Amino acid sequence: MNKIALVVGGALLVLAGIVVGRALRTPSRQVDVAPAAPVSIDAARAAAGLSEAIRFRTISHQDSANGDRAEFTRLHEFLAERFPRVREALTREVVNDYSLLYTWPGRGEGKPIVLLAHLDVVPVEASTEQQWTQAPFSGALDDGYIWGRGSLDDKGSVLAILEAIEYLIAGGFVPARTVYVAFGHDEESSGQAGAGTMATRLRERGVDAEFVLDEGGSILDGVVPGIAAPIASVCMGEKGYASVELVANGAAGHSSMPPPHTPIGVLAAAIEKLERNQRPANIGAAMSKSVAFMGPELPFSQRMLFANLWLFGPLLERELSRRPQTNAAIRTTTAPTIVEGGVKDNVLPASARAVVNFRIIPGDTVAGVVEHVRQTIDDPTIAVRVLGEGTEPSPLSDPDAPAFTAVARAIRATFPGTLVTPFVSLGATDARYYAVISPNVYRFAPMHMRQDDLPRVHGTNERIAVENYVGMIRFYIELLKSL
Repeated sequence: MNKIALVVGGALLVLAGIVVGRALRTPSRQVDVAPAAPVSIDAARAAAGLSEAIRFRTISHQDSANGDRAEFTRLHEFLAERFPRVREALTREVVNDYSLLYTWPGRGEGKPIVLLAHLDVVPVEASTEQQWTQAPFSGALDDGYIWGRGSLDDKGSVLAILEAIEYLIAGGFVPARTVYVAFGHDEESSGQAGAGTMATRLRERGVDAEFVLDEGGSILDGVVPGIAAPIASVCMGEKGYASVELVANGAAGHSSMPPPHTPIGVLAAAIEKLERNQRPANIGAAMSKSVAFMGPELPFSQRMLFANLWLFGPLLERELSRRPQTNAAIRTTTAPTIVEGGVKDNVLPASARAVVNFRIIPGDTVAGVVEHVRQTIDDPTIAVRVLGEGTEPSPLSDPDAPAFTAVARAIRATFPGTLVTPFVSLGATDARYYAVISPNVYRFAPMHMRQDDLPRVHGTNERIAVENYVGMIRFYIELLKSL
């Protein structure tokens, strides 16, 4: 027994030495860069520009036939008037009537870069309009904020990019490399007509970009326990998307003589099974990159956990699963979003329909999700199909590439003390179409957000602080100058 105890004790000491040693040897992945030189920006004028842009109701409806498409043309005219130097120095193309593609010729010193944003916004539910502090399309300037739909997603990025270019042109700046700026008009519906067409056009012209930068990540506080510094998530890919329709049929009749389960009950049982049997958590290649960047910045006890995923991976998965934001980063999520059935309270429904939305983590597939649905509900009477074609997870861009480092340097120069980490975008963006012109497709909008700001995106009381918006402009100036 003593010998066994000695062997076990020795093994534990060796294991502890490996765990501690790996944590001690893990270097910081943060780039060392001096703060950017001060930039004089007229904050009031810049805020007024975004305020006016918000007033254009460039709404993407589920049915593209709805909405006033002339609002996009009016926004185009406003941007041309607002940024006269951009109008003179850059070539502008209108793509598929409503998207904008700009070309800013460089001196030919390196591959071009592509900056993305989108002109469209999601609708505001009529039932929520009274809950807004300021009217959703007012662009109101109040209490240090610019209020309205699109201030965060994504007219803030559109205007910040153009403000930065206007500023640089005024100072006589000519970029070393050609800069393409692409503003899609249908990102909130599919992106196919806007970003899809513009990406194809650039590919056909032989554009081989150093990198592409779109929305998708931001600067957040308090997202990693143990790290007080703000964290900038530069997303190196995005999850896939599939909405799976479930249809159950039955016999219509009087509700006084119901069968054991109506189509609604059958669907309810199927949905309950799907929610109870989620896709498995998987730290995988994407999240392990985030861990590699954040681990060295943690207190030592947590650093040991992050530096030894081979041992503590299951523990970390369990902890990340506790919060919706981090749970979504490590698994394909399951979200029932639509249930339809029945026409009258005393009539048995002949059919019932539900839609379950899945956001698919890299490593999983649309086909794998559909098979999971069929096996989980295990009911051949329920018809299962994917609405549309679904979207596979995007390729993952390399966070060790010089292009990622260039973006990280601009972040840390503009926002000193901010930590940068690669991540995976939980939502879909226009960026996925641009993998055809560059292996380095990143997603980051340089806005600082708190946890209570996250529900404002697509939600009520969307707004951005004027100071925050000015910081976005400063970032794009620094990024363009640094390249």
